[in-house]
Amino acid sequence: MGPAEGTARPGRFFGVYLLYCLNPRHRGRVYVGFTVNPARRVQQHNGGRKKGGAWRTSGRGPWEMVLIVHGFPCAVAALRFEWAWQHPHASRRLAHVGRRARGEASFAFHLRVLAHMLRAPPWARLPLTLRWLRPDFRQDLCPLPPPHVPLAFGPPPPRARRRGAVPSADRERDRVAEARCTLCACALQDEEGPLCCPHPGCPLRAHVICLAEEFLQEEPGQLLPLEGQCPGCKNSLLWGDLIWLRQTGTEEDEEDSELEEEHWTDMLEN
Repeated sequence: MGPAEGTARPGRFFGVYLLYCLNPRHRGRVYVGFTVNPARRVQQHNGGRKKGGAWRTSGRGPWEMVLIVHGFPCAVAALRFEWAWQHPHASRRLAHVGRRARGEASFAFHLRVLAHMLRAPPWARLPLTLRWLRPDFRQDLCPLPPPHVPLAFGPPPPRARRRGAVPSADRERDRVAEARCTLCACALQDEEGPLCCPHPGCPLRAHVICLAEEFLQEEPGQLLPLEGQCPGCKNSLLWGDLIWLRQTGTEEDEEDSELEEEHWTDMLEN
């Protein structure tokens, strides 16, 4: 079993999902949305507008959440992905994607758009997971997702618990260890947070720009690294994973994210 199947990464969950309508009168309709809680969100859609669902899905259910893309480093990244998937022909990054063909089902069209999105910048450089919540709906994407985007099945892994209190001695030791960048030896205290290697025992603490320059030595001509070798433990690291782990140091309250979700969804639908 790979990490996408059985291991929950620490931090917040940000996903962009595809709903499929099972109502015989509207069967085959689809809906793209953003969520921090897939199970709750599909209940809201099936509960109608008064339960927090979107107006486009209200009264047309039941809806099934069949697919979700997750692993976004923040809510904004997921919301931008959601908007482009909803409006592929308004996105300059998807100008090469052909319009929906006559006779092409909406579900098949949205999968075609998704396949191209996973191969297009900037999404091609994110540590995303493509997860089929309903494996019986699975279809192979063309083009195939990048090699670093795993294919998973079933519900997302449970969210990791919030970080507990750190004993004062350990906290002081960590503060001293993180005081200077491993690469340039300059102070880190003015940073929002250093990039830290997730491998146990690795001492790496680095400025974002320092580690980016280190990784880009292997990818000349790129503005943003995709992956690289940790200068501390020599393990391979995905850049998106490092940024995501950095985000978990300042987790926001989930209810705030839900309010943001409703605000953005309403703006996009009206």
